[in-house]
Amino acid sequence: MTTKEQIVENWLPRYTGTPVEEFGSYILLTNFGNYVTMFAEKFGVGVRGQGRAMQTATAKDITIINFGMGSPMAATIMDLLSAINPKAVLFLGKCGGLKKTQVGDLILPIAAIRGEGTSDDYMPPEIPALPSFRLQSTVSAAIKKQKLDYWTGTVYTTNRRIWEHDASFKEYLQAVRAMAIDMETATIFIVGFANSIPHGALLLVSDNPLVPEGVKTEESDKKVTSSYVKQHLDIGIEALTELARSGESVKHLRFEN
Repeated sequence: MTTKEQIVENWLPRYTGTPVEEFGSYILLTNFGNYVTMFAEKFGVGVRGQGRAMQTATAKDITIINFGMGSPMAATIMDLLSAINPKAVLFLGKCGGLKKTQVGDLILPIAAIRGEGTSDDYMPPEIPALPSFRLQSTVSAAIKKQKLDYWTGTVYTTNRRIWEHDASFKEYLQAVRAMAIDMETATIFIVGFANSIPHGALLLVSDNPLVPEGVKTEESDKKVTSSYVKQHLDIGIEALTELARSGESVKHLRFEN
């Protein structure tokens, strides 16, 4: 294996236990195994990749992948997905709300701040981390179809998982006016751009970490899962299903080498 194409074609099945030809044209990404389980139960399909780094389930030309947590794993899956050239990749992530958001709110980011470092290996730091407009527009319509609302703005992506004790970092987050904080969105946007993969994100606010009482705990995360995860997943499925039904391309930019 001497080329990137040969590597990703070999490693995508290796990481997921799913043959390249059995992936759907539309991809949902998640950090949580229960999203994959719920998707599989919804469509009556099996979960593949148990015991491997990533788990998948496929139905109606959509494959959901639990790729793990953090920006390095986000970059890895976006590189591996270049083996199948998906028509769209939508990240369903959880995030910390930094402004007026409440737990359970949805955030549809228009950009991400590259605080994670991983994306610097793919694009110069001055390149903005942006989603594909057509995909985000479709997600917006899917949210409205369920008579829900959402916040929009920028999300700050960091490589630090434990920062809630750091007062100076909290002040910085307020200064950049980010709507939310997570560990994957900017990486998915940049590596998706580098690989010419249309990409977007819909984030679920799972905590409000700028205040002590808002920091996520195991108990609070269980409440978020029981109350909001099904809705989050259903919106992602609806958005990709609508894209598949319309047959419209998500790409609005001509990618050049």
